[in-house]
Amino acid sequence: MVREEIIRFGDIEFSEEEKKAIMDVCNSNRVTENKKTAEFERKWAEKIGTKYSIAVNSGTSGLILGLNALKYLVNNPKRNKVITTPLTFIATSNAIKISNLEPIFGDVNKETFDILPSEIERILKENDPSEFLAIVPVHLMGYPCKMDEINKLAKENNLYVFEDAAQAHGTKYLGKTIGSFGDLANYSFYIAHNIQVGEFGAVNTSNIELKNLMKKLKAHGRICICDVCKRMEGNCPEIKKRENEDDDFDPRYTHDLIGFNFKTNEFMSTLALERLKSMEYINERRRENVKYLNGGLAKHSDVLQLPIYSEEVSYLAYPLVIKEGSRKLIRENLEKKGIETRSLFGCIPFDQPSYLNYKEIYKGKIPNAEYLGKNGFFVGCHQGLKENHLDRIINSLDEIISTGNHLRK
Repeated sequence: MVREEIIRFGDIEFSEEEKKAIMDVCNSNRVTENKKTAEFERKWAEKIGTKYSIAVNSGTSGLILGLNALKYLVNNPKRNKVITTPLTFIATSNAIKISNLEPIFGDVNKETFDILPSEIERILKENDPSEFLAIVPVHLMGYPCKMDEINKLAKENNLYVFEDAAQAHGTKYLGKTIGSFGDLANYSFYIAHNIQVGEFGAVNTSNIELKNLMKKLKAHGRICICDVCKRMEGNCPEIKKRENEDDDFDPRYTHDLIGFNFKTNEFMSTLALERLKSMEYINERRRENVKYLNGGLAKHSDVLQLPIYSEEVSYLAYPLVIKEGSRKLIRENLEKKGIETRSLFGCIPFDQPSYLNYKEIYKGKIPNAEYLGKNGFFVGCHQGLKENHLDRIINSLDEIISTGNHLRK
């Protein structure tokens, strides 16, 4: 018996143009960050509608980088709390903890998974706002958070806003692109995300101080902030500052901040540049797939909460929430049929072993996130899926639900 191909949550294929672009990097003999990375940063900033973008080696690195840039900018250790969502991939909370900050969780919208502004307001009223550094809203599955309301609360309480847009490349809200609302915005170009590159990320901002801090911090806190090194051309601004001094100054090994190694490379930047050319097509195909799946599964809306469809959303995947039955059984049966599934990340204080010390603190306080963490899951909707793949997903769920295989006996 020949097993049908697996319908994966994310997949990647390389076009001939992309292969050629990668070979051009090989032939250039320059792999470390250079002109292609700088070009990507310019074009991604333009796409999102910010002044600057800093390329990094992953979305997680971008979160850590942005948070630490904020810490350096504010320079107040008492401001060590960050409001965020408990329903997301663990990288968001981990980045906060790794940065020696404390995540404070607010509940989410049950249908679009975004943190509720009313929860942010509640948290700030129940605590001293002067102890908070930032709000980190996560645009989960591509659904936009209520950025107008969040920004208003941030302004009223002197907080920064750092959008986690890892799953929302190109999503629109109130006519603007997600990522252009906050002081910072983070993107992941991981293999399973909307724009698929590999291990690659970017942080956008229009704040020149944050841009320069991130430029330094991502390269071990090195003093340099040029987009492309000008030293060999004799135009290094740091060397020129010291041209009358009698010392052998080398900016490449001079560090005025304690930083990280979050640099990327020309291969990833080149592939990202190629993928940006197809961004609108990718998002449109994903929306078409979501619409098709919704149409085929509408008859099961008593068992499954289907995703809200919007022409403004760049969908990471096709999220479903179990209203009746067992998520475990549905996922097991789908995977037996060759359809890859993933849980909706889990509610961090209740479902992640590394955060179980938060369980008692949040008991009964974040019911929507807790419910979605137990009952939400997703399958693929990426641009590589064709109608026959979507029909297999629909028919498989038809069979599971009609035969009662979603119910515990």
